[in-house]
Amino acid sequence: MDEREAMDTGQARTGPVSLLRSVAGIAVQGELFFIARRKRDASEMSQRWEFPGGKVESAESDEVALAREFLEEFNAPIRVLRFLGESVFANKGKVRALAAWEIALEPAHVAILNEHSEAAWLPLDTIAGMELADSDRSLIPILQASIRGNR
Repeated sequence: MDEREAMDTGQARTGPVSLLRSVAGIAVQGELFFIARRKRDASEMSQRWEFPGGKVESAESDEVALAREFLEEFNAPIRVLRFLGESVFANKGKVRALAAWEIALEPAHVAILNEHSEAAWLPLDTIAGMELADSDRSLIPILQASIRGNR
């Protein structure tokens, strides 16, 4: 199985290609998706909207990384439900994979915003028109396909 096939099927990658990996938690309530805006800082992500998540650390599974990130960023427990897909992108000369996972997140559990200035539950069409991080924008077609598949 080559890298592209592995990404399309969600199966483990094999071979010499090693991508840096990040995860995004996709929380859905009816027709609304959870999204958060990064705080103002000196980074390229400053004030951009994102599907929260982060880098997968060594020896961590995607699911463990998501749970850790949501606790760190929102003090919110989550439950990982299913793999939705992933995209590959370049950032600062490095190739990264961003895996989207559907999660269960209770709106009332978003108690704090450690790395974000605001959070919202919005329709995907609205989110697609917002100032998103480029990597998160690459997930929009995956999420649109997921919505179509659930109808």
